[in-house]
Amino acid sequence: MKPVRALLNIIAVLTVFLLYAPIFLVVLTSFFSVRRGKIIWESFSFNWYAKLFSNAEIGAAVLSSIKVGIVAVTATLVLSLAMSIYTSRARTPRWERTTISALVFLPFLLPPIITGMALLVTMKEVGIARGVNAVILGHVVFVLAIGFRTLQTRLSMLDPALVWAARDLGAGPWRCFFQVLLPQLAMPLATSAIMSLAISFDETMITLFIVGDGMTLPIRLYGMMRYGFTPEISALVTLVLLVTAILTGALAILYRGRTASIAE
Repeated sequence: MKPVRALLNIIAVLTVFLLYAPIFLVVLTSFFSVRRGKIIWESFSFNWYAKLFSNAEIGAAVLSSIKVGIVAVTATLVLSLAMSIYTSRARTPRWERTTISALVFLPFLLPPIITGMALLVTMKEVGIARGVNAVILGHVVFVLAIGFRTLQTRLSMLDPALVWAARDLGAGPWRCFFQVLLPQLAMPLATSAIMSLAISFDETMITLFIVGDGMTLPIRLYGMMRYGFTPEISALVTLVLLVTAILTGALAILYRGRTASIAE
């Protein structure tokens, strides 16, 4: 068994290396100069980051991505919360729960190019112009499944007696929602927000169909790469990776805190 385990360990190490070596190389080239395929270790500097931050077009794209992410995540949380509560009620017909779930999950499960084309055709038919507002709507449709599934799972684990007890003690529907139900959903809401923001921030394919004359950071990065891969692009990619890593780390911390609270 030892030779087999050693072989599996070697395969695992090679797999991790092949996955992360290109990312590590991109980060290096954002700090060091490369000449004739060799990294000049004495050339460490933040010059490309300074040039990147002085680029007004990239700054506008970053602000646009932040705006899209915040608005899309807010709308996603509100819609997913309402739909998950509605579908979790015992008196909701099964066919309604199935239909809502199918409509929510379909855009997320389809290939992004199909979802993007469908959104483009639909928006054209209903008269919605391409641009940042169309991107927000498209991102809501795409990431809605994340919040819906997360909240739906949490609601299925809650004891209905909590709500019944609150109603028996005289709490109205809104007070029951804010003081009983919402605190139980705080962690799933935070988790959904972080996951949705990370996906919205990195989304490219769907955005490409509906962005029009607008600009988000991934679309700006795609446009820059069409003219060649420069250290400025490496710096931008590194910052995107950093933001994604921060969001992923925050999500891991939330899950760890939730696991610890359950264990206690």
